[in-house]
Formats: sequence, structure tokens, C-alpha cells
Amino acid sequence: MSKPDDVSSVKTAKLKTNQLKDIPVQYVKGVGPRRAQLLERLGIKNLDDLLFYYPWRYEDRKNLKKICDLAFGHHETTSGEVISTEIITTRKKGFKIFELVVTDKTGLLKCKWFNQPYMERYFKKGQKVILSGMVKGNPFLGADFIRVKVSSGPEMENPDFENLESEDTFIHTSRIVPVYKATEGFTPKQLRTLLFNTLSTYSPQIMDYIPEHIIKRNKLMPLQPALKEIHFPEEFNDADALNRGESPAHKRLIFDEFFLLELGLALMKKKEVSEKGIRFNGESLLVDQFIKTLPFELTNAQKRVFELIQEDMKRDLSMNRLIHGDVGCGKTVIALLSMLLAVDSGYQACLMVPTEILAEQHYINIHLMIKELGVEVVLLTSSSRAKPVKEITSGSAQIIIGTHALIQENLHFKNLGLAVIDEQHKFGVVQRALLRRKGFNPDILIMTATPIPRTLALTLYGDLDVSLIDELPSGRKPITTKVFFPTQKDKVYSLMSGELSKGRQVYVVYPLIEGSEKIDLKCAVEGAEAFQKFFPERKVGLIHGKIRQEEREALMVSFKSGVIDVLVATTVIEVGVDVPNASLMLIVHAERFGLAQLHQLRGRIGRGKHESYCLLMAYPPFSEEAKRRLKAMASTGDGFKIAEEDLAIRGPGEFFGTKQSGIPDLKIAHIIRDIDILEAARRESFTLADSDPFLKNYPELKKTLYSTWQGRLELIKS
Repeated sequence: MSKPDDVSSVKTAKLKTNQLKDIPVQYVKGVGPRRAQLLERLGIKNLDDLLFYYPWRYEDRKNLKKICDLAFGHHETTSGEVISTEIITTRKKGFKIFELVVTDKTGLLKCKWFNQPYMERYFKKGQKVILSGMVKGNPFLGADFIRVKVSSGPEMENPDFENLESEDTFIHTSRIVPVYKATEGFTPKQLRTLLFNTLSTYSPQIMDYIPEHIIKRNKLMPLQPALKEIHFPEEFNDADALNRGESPAHKRLIFDEFFLLELGLALMKKKEVSEKGIRFNGESLLVDQFIKTLPFELTNAQKRVFELIQEDMKRDLSMNRLIHGDVGCGKTVIALLSMLLAVDSGYQACLMVPTEILAEQHYINIHLMIKELGVEVVLLTSSSRAKPVKEITSGSAQIIIGTHALIQENLHFKNLGLAVIDEQHKFGVVQRALLRRKGFNPDILIMTATPIPRTLALTLYGDLDVSLIDELPSGRKPITTKVFFPTQKDKVYSLMSGELSKGRQVYVVYPLIEGSEKIDLKCAVEGAEAFQKFFPERKVGLIHGKIRQEEREALMVSFKSGVIDVLVATTVIEVGVDVPNASLMLIVHAERFGLAQLHQLRGRIGRGKHESYCLLMAYPPFSEEAKRRLKAMASTGDGFKIAEEDLAIRGPGEFFGTKQSGIPDLKIAHIIRDIDILEAARRESFTLADSDPFLKNYPELKKTLYSTWQGRLELIKS
């Protein structure tokens, strides 16, 4: 890689924020090729990545705690001199403990690293170190520490540490110090030095790109001092508040992230709302016929949402609507009504889902529901044996259900009018745009089973109109959910036997862990054999991803009709045919499942008039997160509460799928914690998009926006 021409001049020229990405990090002073490779592990590839690589926490090192004052059970930071190092060999074969002892003349602190003997090379006797971690051990016994054994004093396990030299203590001590997530070969201390020097060199040249009137109206810091303060606080000296993201510098940089996110979404919506679309017929004989065949009446919420969709589809502007609601609220029926409306107007409709198994289950479900209407439904996945490409191209296939195969380049629809996307969090704006290209601005309907607060829905899906189905079908009873352990198997079998004796049916679900399909498949097969022996008079079925599509369809039909009493399955039944007579579900190794997946699985039962039970069989030991998931499942059936706990456990990035969604990453902003800043940024971005949809008056903002979205806005706008 050749050295960029402008690197030597950036010290004297104003540096635009969108230009920061053009300077590879290896050309920053103090980096070089070898360190650049280490930094890339942290996601730092260019100058922009480096300057905006925020501390993950702060330590108040103005007055480091004395060892004698360390509080047990608290996360503390102290300093001392190394007086001994030792590698202890334990009775467990191959297991060693590295033990370090330091003193500050007020006490002794023992630190341990388990099975990391290489840590010894980082410490030398007489060396000054800073240590930070949870304090354990017995209470300190006072000033007579010399007469007390080291084992009776405070201890830390696997603490963060830094070695100090006198020449650089002004960066690393006597101040509030930023702590960065590091990587092997590049310590937090080295990162801190690099950031300090890089900021000194480049930050004065960085230009602000947020319009001045927005900065003033929201009382935000200018970008340059905010960037310096976020890394090395001088004006704001409250470490606890910094760790909560409450400093003025945090507010400015959090606002920036939200503003660029929301402005991108606002411009997409502005563009799509103005585009001509398809004007569908308002009335549909197919829709009327289908509603008459339903064995239930649509809920008021379903009727309300479908009326909104009908109004959208009657307009000659493209529909972009998101439907979200709890498991079992009836989103699929609304999607099917919408697809039938498109078909009755002479257009094709498609349903795209993230996995082949989900596609197959939707195909089975929809095929059974509309087989009397004479509508041609086909399935297209990457592994489909007979791909219905000709039928799709000719138009004889009216409803197409599939996976990413629907957006492959060589697939052509005759006249795609409506595209439905299920499980929105698994797809992103790019996939949505590619699907839109398959027709002449087809209407887009998106579904998600993740019920989230309206404000957050508007934020994450800011380019969409959002509708909530906030009502479950009448007659649904709460599902009793309980956690069981292996020692309680007899109780589980008794509950299963009780339901079967009443003429009910039972699901037994085994986990499917990515990369371990063979192991879990064997587990399900052995489980089916065991249940057949335990219930010899019952018909036990087995369904999993290795069975051919035709067999899976036949098994689900047999279960729905009551031929099969106990259906042993992997997660293929996460979405499937409604079986009102299924009143009990046993989830084996429930600790392995995510909270949203557990809730989705539980939604397969409780669809009839009978009392229903979800039994979670958990195998210790398991993590604290797993305990929280199981506790949440047992305590509530409310999808909103489940979603809130899932969000708290996984964090917003993973929960909302921002890594896959195509929207910019949030490095410092937190969707829940910073909701007030988020709403302010949203108001400003949508106001600006209305007044200047092409950002003609803000060229620097426009360049920064497109740089942040990394070309994804170009795809949307093309």
C-alpha cells in the first residue's frame, strides 16, 4: 500500500471528517505495518477508526486508593511496587496459577491469573504497577500487615494492569484516565499513548460537519474539544458520570451517531415516499373468500392494521410498512391477506425469510390455508431440488416464498407487486433495496415478532411506517412456564403423560447449535427413541432439518391431524402450522436457547382452548445470562417484557441486529440509555431532510453522511 499524498500535509490543513477514512492507520506516527495489523483486530483500519475508538471505561487516578483502604466486593484501582512473582503448580494436571504480590507500604495485595503462566514476563521485582479489579479475600487487618500472612489480605483475580515509567505518568496517572479495550501485543497503556499523541497532532484540524444552528439549539460542544474530552477529560472530572456517558463530550458524540443514523433513514423515507408505485385494487374477491375460510374471526388489531395496508396499497406511492407484535398475534394472516390483494390485482407477491426451514414452514402453512382458492404458491431456496424459476419468470407462480435466493441476480419476476419480509432484524436496508429492484417499485411489507416500544421502532425503522398488532386472538389462555432440572425428569414425564391422557398433543424440542448439527441431530433421534419407549402406546414423530422437504410437510400435516401424539423436533417448528390441540412443549437444554427463540418456540402452543404448559429442562452448570433468560421465561408471557429483558441481556446492537441491518454501527450511543438524545437527533434529522432533502446547503455533512453509511445510501437512492 502506497503512502497517501495528503498525509504529510494534514498537520497544517483543515481535515474534513470524511477524509479521515482515507488515511490508513499504519501511516499515523507511532503505528507502522506491524502495529497496524494488531490494531485491525480492534477494527481500527484508518485514522477515523483510531480517533473515534472510544474508551470503554474511565479510572480516577488523581488519588489512587491505598491498599489498606481497598473495599471488599468493590471494583477498585490501586498502585504499588512488585515484591514477588510466582508460578504455582496445582494438583490439577496442566493447570497453573501466576501469583503477583505488590505493596504500597500500607498493605499487601495479592493478584492471581489462572492458567496464564506467561503473565510472569510482564512483571519484574521493584516495578511500579497500577492494578484494577474486583477486590476479594478477607478483610484487611490493619497497620500491622507485616505480621499478617499475605493470604489474609485483599486479592484480585485477573485484574487489569499497567506498568508505569516516570516519563509518561502525566498521561497514565494523576488524572482521570481512559481505559481502552486492547489486544495481545498492544496494551491499554500503549493505546492510550497512541491516542494522546494522535489527538495532539490531528484534532485541531478536524472540521465540524453538524450545522451550526443544530449545535446551538441542542447546546452541544464543538466537535474538536468534544473529541479531546472524550479521550482525556480535563474540564469534566467525575469518573462515575463519565462511565455513565453523562459528560458534555459524550452528549455531543452520542448526538452525532444518532443524527447520522436518523438522517440517513430520513433521506431514504423522503426518497421512497416521493417515488411512484403501484395502485392496487381496493377490493378483492380472493381476500373476501379467504376470510370466510378462516376458522376464527380477525381481531380488531388485525382488522385495523390490514385497513392501513389496504389504504397504502390503493395509493400510487410505494408502501413501506413495518408490522410488529407478539408471537401468535396473527402477522402471517395479515401478510397473506396483503399478498392475495396483490394477486387479485394481477401482480405477483413474495415472502422472504432468513432461513430455508422457516421458508418451508411458511410454505406449508400458506399452502394449506389457501389451497382451495386456486392461487399458485411456490417455494424457492438455494437447496430446492426443483427450482420454480420458469414459473416465477412467466408469472404462473403468483405467491413465491423463499430465502435470500429471491434476490439473486439471475432471478426475474414477471410483475412483482408486493414483497413481504419476515424477521426484519435478520435483513437490512441493502437486502430490502435489492428486493425492491425485482419489480417496478413494489410495495414493501415487513414483519417482526420482536415487540419493541414505539419510539425505538420509529428510530430503528425510521424509513418505515410502523404498525403494532397489540391484541392476541380471543380465547388464548396464559401458558404456564416452569424450569426443571435433570433430577426432576419423573415430574416432567408425569406432566406429559397427563396431557396425552386428555387427548392432547406434545412438542419436544432439542437445540440446534450452529456448527454442531450432527451432535444435536443425534440428540433428537435418541430422544425420539427414548420417548417412544416411555410412551409405547403413543405415536412419536421426529422432524429435523435433514429430512426432505416433502417428508417434513407430511409430518407436520400428520401432527396437525392428530395422527402423531408426540412430535420430537429441532427448532424447525419455531414457525410452523398451528396445532390447537398441542398443549405442552418440553424444551430440552433450554439454557442453550436465546430468550427471543424460547419465546418464539413457546408461541407454538397455547393456540387452542386448553390450558397449556411450557417445560424448560435446563442442565447445569450454566451462565448468569442463561439464568436470567430462564427466569424471564418463567415469570412472564408478555412479549414486551421479554423483549425488554432480552435487550438488557444482549445489548442494543445484537438485539436489534444492527450488525446485519446495514445501518451504521453505534460505537458510543446506547439506544435505551440515551433515548432523550436519540429523540432530539431524530427531530433535527427529519426536519433537515424536509427542508433540504439533497443537503445542497451542507456539503460537508453530506460527505460525512455518505462516508458513515459506506455507500449504502447510494444503493437505496439508485
